[in-house]
Amino acid sequence: MKKVFSLVSERHKPARLVEQIKSEVKKYLKRERNKSLPEDHDYWGFNCRSGQASDSANVCHEKEIGKSIDHALAEGWETVYLEILVEPRKRGSK
Repeated sequence: MKKVFSLVSERHKPARLVEQIKSEVKKYLKRERNKSLPEDHDYWGFNCRSGQASDSANVCHEKEIGKSIDHALAEGWETVYLEILVEPRKRGSK
């Protein structure tokens, strides 16, 4: 998923838009986790980036996406770019 979300709307307050974005991201992650894995992999991994634009996006962990959206709202950005790429991964040996 590579998407630019708007944080400015005539109909909704910015806090409500942030909640809608977080909800959409949560649904996307759940949908991707429920897909069947290839036989030789253990779990779905997510490569995430967030920022004001695609060229200035920083790498973040999937659990930090909400914080990065809140940061964008606090900084007064008009849009926030989110990139979430899915890949199957194996667990490392202990």
